[in-house]
Amino acid sequence: MYNIAYLTASAQQQAGAWSSVIMLVLIIVFFYFLIIRPQKKQEKKEAEMRNALQIGDEVVTNGGIVGIVFSIKDDTLVIETGSDRSKIRVMKWAIAKNLTIHEDDE
Repeated sequence: MYNIAYLTASAQQQAGAWSSVIMLVLIIVFFYFLIIRPQKKQEKKEAEMRNALQIGDEVVTNGGIVGIVFSIKDDTLVIETGSDRSKIRVMKWAIAKNLTIHEDDE
């Protein structure tokens, strides 16, 4: 009788351990589809927007500066701001939005 009770308790412990592992896997899958995957899609979309910038596009930086792209280099660009045409050099990753609508974007 003792052996049967011991085997039953051991089987219950194994079932509890497996259910814990399954719950952990389900939580990881849940976080992947609700948080990580949409964030990766958004980052990819923003990178495509930054790579498609052209001279003359009106852009907004993460700091809220609005300007027109004056020149583009590898990872920086120069934007012209204000009526006095002051120029600011910013990193490409600092561009939040491209306000110019191109015909091929439609």
